Amino acid sequence: MGSDKPCVKEMNLQGVSDFQLFFGCFDEHLKILESAFNVTIAAHGETVTLSGNEKSVKLAEGVLRSLEAISRDGFEVTRQEFQTAIRSIHDEHDAGDIRDLLIGSSTIVTKKRKVYPKSPMQKHYVDAIAEKELTFGIGPAGTGKTYLAMAMAVSYLTSRKVSRIILARPAVEAGESLGFLPGDMYEKINPYLRPLYDALYDMLDVEQVNRLVEKGIIEIAPIAFMRGRTLNDSFIIMDEAQNSTCEQMKMFLTRLGFNTKTVVTGDVTQIDLPGGKLSGLVQIQDILKAIQGVEFVYFSHKDVVRCKLVRDIVEAYNRAGL
Repeated sequence: MGSDKPCVKEMNLQGVSDFQLFFGCFDEHLKILESAFNVTIAAHGETVTLSGNEKSVKLAEGVLRSLEAISRDGFEVTRQEFQTAIRSIHDEHDAGDIRDLLIGSSTIVTKKRKVYPKSPMQKHYVDAIAEKELTFGIGPAGTGKTYLAMAMAVSYLTSRKVSRIILARPAVEAGESLGFLPGDMYEKINPYLRPLYDALYDMLDVEQVNRLVEKGIIEIAPIAFMRGRTLNDSFIIMDEAQNSTCEQMKMFLTRLGFNTKTVVTGDVTQIDLPGGKLSGLVQIQDILKAIQGVEFVYFSHKDVVRCKLVRDIVEAYNRAGL
């Protein structure tokens, strides 16, 4: 009741360790907050004044209080943290949920950065990977399926929980035929594996990635190259799994050996298989749904963590039924 009443709230953010970083360049982060909740924010040192309707001011205050708390703990608050906190408040999660998302036990430590979930579903996904032998991450582009799996793989490798990382992808054409591409087989398939390299370079130094690839400690290959192998003591990721056939999915999953952690990611709305073939990722959901040690995590457009435009595009496609 009374949520539309005009309200002015003055806050003291004594817990913030670096106001320039917290507010952003030219108060960029506060402007994001203003736009998200339709409030006006004025900052004077550690004092912030919020103006707007009662409900909006309360929501904006919740974001600032939760981010002040993690800043007090020495955690760096950037634009990403503001966007994650705003998204969580919009999705009706309280300040405690935001804190748990940003600095909870699901934080993944890699060589170059700390990676943490940015939505409750991402946290569920990271926790599932940690707890289960085989995890499926299914959902639209931009939900962090591959990135978080890669961060977990690098974390497991650097902490010596596994001795190698295996990254596999179907080499399925989306408009071009491999036979018409220049080069030998490795050069032909390299464009399909590029996104995996990009994620690796975000976690490790380029020289270190190249050295680990040369030694075979990190292996990046098409799914077809997995045939006949048994993969022990490994963290294995199958990316773009919606483009695997049912036969390829079975072959891949029967390669798993002892002390393996496996993550399969894909978007069942983006299948590029020719001739109307059934996707292995579609079929496997019914086959494995009752098996212990296996978890299916389903992302939606609400979990898109790329720029707002990408989230809006995914929502627009959903509304169009595409």
